[in-house]
Amino acid sequence: MGCYSWFMGSHRLSVPAAILLTALVAVPAGSADPAMPERFVQWLEEVEPLLLSSEKRVFLALKTDYQRDAFIDQFWRVRDPYTETARNELKVRYTGRVHQARALWSRLDDDRSRIYMVHGEPAAKLIVRCGPSYAPAEIWRYDGSEQVRFQIVLIFLVPREGPAVLWHPDDEAARAQLMNARRCIKGDQVELASSRIRAEGLDWHLGFQRMLAKPRPRQQEWLATFKAFTTELPVAAETFGADLTFAFPARYQNRTVVQGMATVSVDDVVAGDYLGFRSYNFELIGEVVLGETLFENFRYKFAFPEQIFEGATIPLAFQRYLRPGSYRLILRLEDTNGVRFFRREIDLEVPRVEGDFQLAASIDTETTRLFAEATAALTRGESSIQLIRPRSILQTGFVRFDTIAVGEEIAKVSFILDEGGVLTRNRPPFNVEVDLGKFPRPHTLRVEALDAAGSIVATDEMRINASGESFGVTLIEPRRDVVYSSSLLARARVDVPEAASLERVEFYLNDRLMATLYQPPFSQPIALPPGDELTYVRVAAYLADGTSVEDLLFINAPDFLEEVDVQVVELYTTVLDRDGRPVLGLQLEDFEVFEDKVKQKVQKFEAVANQPFKAGILFDNSASMRPVLDYARVAALTFFRDALTPRDRAAVITFNRLPQLAVGLTNDLRLLGGGLAGVTAEGDTALYDSIMFGLYYFAGVKGQRALLLLSDGKDEASRFSFEEMLDYARRAGVGVYVIGLGLEDSNARSKLGRLADETGARSFFLSDLTKLGAIYSLIEEELRSQYLLTYQSSQTIAGDAFRSIEVKMARRDLT
Repeated sequence: MGCYSWFMGSHRLSVPAAILLTALVAVPAGSADPAMPERFVQWLEEVEPLLLSSEKRVFLALKTDYQRDAFIDQFWRVRDPYTETARNELKVRYTGRVHQARALWSRLDDDRSRIYMVHGEPAAKLIVRCGPSYAPAEIWRYDGSEQVRFQIVLIFLVPREGPAVLWHPDDEAARAQLMNARRCIKGDQVELASSRIRAEGLDWHLGFQRMLAKPRPRQQEWLATFKAFTTELPVAAETFGADLTFAFPARYQNRTVVQGMATVSVDDVVAGDYLGFRSYNFELIGEVVLGETLFENFRYKFAFPEQIFEGATIPLAFQRYLRPGSYRLILRLEDTNGVRFFRREIDLEVPRVEGDFQLAASIDTETTRLFAEATAALTRGESSIQLIRPRSILQTGFVRFDTIAVGEEIAKVSFILDEGGVLTRNRPPFNVEVDLGKFPRPHTLRVEALDAAGSIVATDEMRINASGESFGVTLIEPRRDVVYSSSLLARARVDVPEAASLERVEFYLNDRLMATLYQPPFSQPIALPPGDELTYVRVAAYLADGTSVEDLLFINAPDFLEEVDVQVVELYTTVLDRDGRPVLGLQLEDFEVFEDKVKQKVQKFEAVANQPFKAGILFDNSASMRPVLDYARVAALTFFRDALTPRDRAAVITFNRLPQLAVGLTNDLRLLGGGLAGVTAEGDTALYDSIMFGLYYFAGVKGQRALLLLSDGKDEASRFSFEEMLDYARRAGVGVYVIGLGLEDSNARSKLGRLADETGARSFFLSDLTKLGAIYSLIEEELRSQYLLTYQSSQTIAGDAFRSIEVKMARRDLT
C-alpha cells in the first residue's frame, strides 16, 4: 500500500506551544517486595500500561496476599466499562492482548506491546525493512480504539537488540535512531510519515498524549477508600480493652444477619471537647476473610454525646450480612480522641438462621434492652420495591414502568407522577403505563408498596428525563406508621451517579451524628432518648467531591403534626456593571426579589465567590463549522487548561446530526483534550435536540452547573422544535451560555439569546474569533462570582406552572 493513503482528514494547525498538554510519563513507584509471590510480580508487569503510580505505591505497601488479591479485584472493577453486565469486558480484552503481545514481541516493556495492550490492533501496519532480516521501523495507523476516537499515525523504531521505542519529533535520541533507519531505507516511507506527523501540529500532539496516557478508572477516588480500610495498627500504638459479642438475629435472603457489639468502658477512652460539646468518638474497621480471600471489609465511625451514658460502658453496634460458614474476622477499633486502639482477630462461625432468634446471652442487660427493637426490625423480612428505568434516554408519550417487588407483605402498589393522580395495582406484575406528553419534560415518579392494611412498607422514586448523574438518598427504615420506644434500625438506600464515588453515609438522631458508614448495607441500630420528646432521624450521603443529599423522618409523630410543602427557591445571581463585569462586595440590602411581581423576603444571603462548578462544552462539529473549527477547539482547550481547578468538573459533548458524550465529567485535562482531538466538521446540525441532550446530562448533577454552547446556530435536523427545547431548558435549571460564531441570521440570534436569558445565563455573538478566549474567561469569572439568594415562596399554587422571578438592584448602574 502507498504511504500517502494512510493520512485522511488532517488539518495543519499552528498554535502556541504553551497550550499543549503534558504527556503522561511513567513515574517510578518503588520496587516489588522480594518476598512477594511471583504471581503478583507478574501482574505488576502486565498491568504497567494501566497502573497509575499512586496505585502502584499502595499495592507495594500491602502486607498480606488476601489484601493484594482484594486490590487486584477492585482495580479491575473500577475499570469495568459496563457495570450492568456480569463480564468485565476490559479485563477479558486486556488479558487476551497481554498473551498476544508476549507471542509477538516476547516482552512487555516494548512500546509496541504497551500501545497494543491498551489500544488493540492498528487499522493498518507497515513494517519498514532494511534487507531480509532487519526491520528498523514500523508505522502503525489507528482510526480509533476503545480509548480514543481519532485517527493517528505512530512510528516505532526497532533496534537490533532491546525493545522498540515510540518515536516523537522532539526526542533527540529517537531522532538520531530515525536517521540511522533512513540511511538503509530505499523508499523513505519513514520520512513521509514523520514529515506528515510534523504537519499535523496540535492534532498529532494531543493524539500522541492520549495514546500514551494511562486510562483513568471509572471511580478515581477508589484508592483513597481502599487505603482507609486497613486494620494494621500504627507503629508503637497504645491500646485499650473491649469486649466483643455476636448475635445472629435474622436471615437476609440467603445470608445471615451478623450483629456485632463492641462494649467499651468509659474509663478506657477519652471524651473530646468540641467548642463545649463533649462526646466519645470511635472508628471501627473490619476485614472478613473467607479461606485465603478477603470476603468483605467495612468501616464505621461512631459519635456519642458524653451525657447520654449514665452507665460505665459504651455499646458500639454494627451489622454485616454473611453466608453461613467459617470466617476469620479482623477488627480495629480506634478511640479517635485518645488515639488508642483495640485490635482483635477471631474465628467466626456463622450459622444458618431459621425462625426465631435470641440476642447473645453475654451481652449485658442494658444493651439488650436498648437495641431490642432495632434487632426485632430485622425479623420483619425484607420488603423492597425498585422502579426499573426504561432503556431510551428522553421519555415521551406513553411509557411503561416496571418494578421489582420483594416481600410477602406487599399487597398492592401505588404510582404517583409529579404528586398528581395515583394509579394502584392490586396484584403482580406491579407496572404502569404513564402518558408523559409529546415532548420530554423532567418528571418525578414515586412508587409506594402497601400491605393489606394500607400501610406503606417500601418506597422508591425515579427522576424521569434526568441522566444517570442524579444523586439521592432515601430512608427505608424507620417507617411513619410504626411506633418505636427505645430503639430502631435506621436503613437507607443511596443512588450514586454513574461516574461518581460515594464517600460516606451519616445517620443522625435529631442534630446528633450517631454513626458514619462507608459501605453497604447502610443500616444502623440507634438508641432513642427516653420520654416523649419529638425526635427525628436524618440520613446524609456524601460524594467524594463534597456533594451531599439527605432525607429526614419524624419518629412517633403526633396526629396533629402535618407535612407542609415548603417551596424554597435558590437563586444563583450574577451582578454586572455597565461594562459587563461581575461586581463583588454587595450586601443583602442591595437586592430585592419579586415573584410574579410580589415582593419576597430573602431568608438567606451569601456571597459565593470561587465556588466550584461543573461545566459542559456543547461543541458543534457540523459541516457549517468547518471554517472556524480549529480555532474553536484551541479556545476550548485553553478554557480547560486555565479555568479548571481540582474541585471543578467539565464534560465535552460534540454534535452534528446526533449528540455524543465525548468525555464525561472530569478534571483530567488529557481526557478533555482527547475528547476534542481529531474532531472533524461534517453532517447536518441537530442543534435543539443536542441542547436537550446536554441539559439531560446535567439535570441530575448537584451544585453550580453550566452548559457552554459553541455553535453557528443553524438548526437543520432536530426532532424537537425551539419552543419544546426551551420548555425543557426552563425546567432543567441549568444555565446555558450561548457563544454564536459568525451567526448573521437575526432570527437564530434572537432564539439563542432568549435561551440564555431564560436559563439565567448570557449570550455572545462573535465575528472576531480572537475574542473567543476572552469570552471563556468572562464566563468563568461569572460562574465563580455569584450571590446566593434564598427565599420561601409566598405563593401556594400547586402544579408545574412557571412563575416570573425578578431580581432588582438598589443601584441603577448594576444589572
